[in-house]
Amino acid sequence: MKVAAIICEYNPFHNGHARQFELTRRALGEDTIIVCLMSGNYVQRGAPAIFDKMCRAEAALACGADLVLENPVTNVLRSAEGYAAGGVQVLTQLGGIDYLSFGTETGTAEQLLQMAAFLDSEAFSAALRPHLDAGESFAAAREKAAEDLGADVSLLRTPNAILGIEYCKAILRQSSALEPLTIERKGDYHATEVEHQNPSATSIRLKMTRQEAWLAAVPEAAGLCYEGRSIHTLQQAEQAVLAVLRSMPREAYERLPHGSEGLWSRFFRASREEPSLEKLAEAVKSKRYARTRIDRMILCAYLGITREMLEESAPYVRVLGFRPTAQKLLRAMHDDGAIPLIHAGERAPDRAYEELEIRCADLFTFFAGRPEYGILQKERPVIFPQK
Repeated sequence: MKVAAIICEYNPFHNGHARQFELTRRALGEDTIIVCLMSGNYVQRGAPAIFDKMCRAEAALACGADLVLENPVTNVLRSAEGYAAGGVQVLTQLGGIDYLSFGTETGTAEQLLQMAAFLDSEAFSAALRPHLDAGESFAAAREKAAEDLGADVSLLRTPNAILGIEYCKAILRQSSALEPLTIERKGDYHATEVEHQNPSATSIRLKMTRQEAWLAAVPEAAGLCYEGRSIHTLQQAEQAVLAVLRSMPREAYERLPHGSEGLWSRFFRASREEPSLEKLAEAVKSKRYARTRIDRMILCAYLGITREMLEESAPYVRVLGFRPTAQKLLRAMHDDGAIPLIHAGERAPDRAYEELEIRCADLFTFFAGRPEYGILQKERPVIFPQK
């Protein structure tokens, strides 16, 4: 029996994700255990998840996942490189996992590993620097540097392939035993119109916020989990976020993640002048900095996450839910893993990090338009009976 992990967000879980489960088991065996390391209430692009983490974990389990763990928030709100590195580190520390399954529009596992090694080479670093010094964005500079050295840049032009390369870089850097398993990603990652069999999560969220039909793009079992659940959007908490930003002193902005090269200073000035989060982000971003970087800065400021906090390794991982098929693996991870696993209701070994979790959970409720208290303590793992 093999074990495959997926670093995911399921924002929300849709038919494309169900297809990844199917193809992963087709490649490795129908008895393959699938472990999902899922972002909690916040996602890497710098936004609240559309549904809370327990709802999304329940949907993943209902559709075939065996174990859902929460990817710690300080992993999730990093850059793509940091997000991949944090996820690979957690999975490696847990032990017992054979494969890392991920979607890619192009390229085999071998090709992505080769590109990862190339991007980590001294020759590439030397070719990259002149383009960055010229003020180009990192993505543009990376592609031009690769072209300068005669590399195949097609792997650097699609989002899932780029993230797959980051996973491979992390595996190589950490000497992880994880073996990459590539799954063909069909459909357009950025599509705004829903393609039911190969949808983009972006298109589904857009339909949801417009109160248009979207359930045909998700498995029936997931749709039942979403029924009656609150939708969370940045817009519903805009005033709360702006209030936090305007009350933060200048020195707090200086300690924010993603604020190097004076970006934090522009952010500080804009927070005092702009009347909306959209106008604030537009005032701060430039050709050199991706919009998602600004969005992550905004979210880290709201949640009280500093640069130092984001750079530290997570002290533990929360279990969100599991099926009986994963019980043996879960026991082995508890007994032999190099990072603690915590169930809801259990006392965490790092009190400071637990307080950060509680704050993030409480502030998440504003994105549904109805703040509550103590949501973290009310959560319980989702356990499904053997089918």
